Amino acid sequence: MNLQSILNEVYAEVLAMNLEGKVSNSIPELSKVSPSKFGIHLATLEGENFGIGDSNERFSIQSVSKPLTLAMAFSKLGEKVWERVDVEPSGDPFNSLVQLEYEKGIPRNPFINAGAIVIADMIVSLYKNPKEDFLAFLRTISGSDTINYNPKVAQSEEDTGFRNRALANFLKSFGNIENDVDEVLDFYFHQCSVEMTCKELAQAFYFFANAGKTKEGNQILSESQTKRLNAIMQTCGFYDESGEFTYKVGLPGKSGIGGGIVALFPKKFTIATWNPRLNEKGNSELGMHALELFTTKTGMSIF
Repeated sequence: MNLQSILNEVYAEVLAMNLEGKVSNSIPELSKVSPSKFGIHLATLEGENFGIGDSNERFSIQSVSKPLTLAMAFSKLGEKVWERVDVEPSGDPFNSLVQLEYEKGIPRNPFINAGAIVIADMIVSLYKNPKEDFLAFLRTISGSDTINYNPKVAQSEEDTGFRNRALANFLKSFGNIENDVDEVLDFYFHQCSVEMTCKELAQAFYFFANAGKTKEGNQILSESQTKRLNAIMQTCGFYDESGEFTYKVGLPGKSGIGGGIVALFPKKFTIATWNPRLNEKGNSELGMHALELFTTKTGMSIF
């Protein structure tokens, strides 16, 4: 199977589609990104790499960071993580307050904003220098030592993060935030502001496809822990469109409002796409179609 040829086909077919997605304006700094940017990168566990388009241009990964902070917390705390956050699909928008009140401050899963803020609180408790330690983790698992935060995006999130601030204070009122709310949110906003390329993301998620082990052989999670986080990505990785992604693509993965998507096939490959035009559920419209076409053409789905 010629994977580069298939990527080329997917790229051309998706660009020819008449799509209506719009660049996010919820974070002003993100709205400045050109809507025409589009890249795909595929990394196999055998060490092959295939890319096309803007796959080597960095962009704001946003919520694609959430499985990575979760992996950091899970590697240290194990099953204790699930005492403070659940593993169920939400069916509601990623920033919903209603569900959080109904469920008494226990977020439905670690990928909606409330859940990710609880994970951020765990990171702040576990690490002496959380922002520096998160960057060091990203650089290690991706093999790229220049990955960094975008301070303008982090500030833009800080300036407009009223709902996230409400979620964090709501969580605090239920006793599910241990640290200072501003400190936790500062980490959370920086976590989301990280910039990476499709290639760097595909390499960073390699350990999720390789039973918890990085390309260099570092064991980040046990095989059992990796299976569990992949399951959560499968059921909860795409907000209230997770069922649709499972139905059409059939891979565990995670999206972000910067337009990035990462998906993986355990023991086979990781794949990352980027186009900032989002559908109404907050997922990259081109990315969703590209991954559906890729798994259809290759037959490489977990189902």
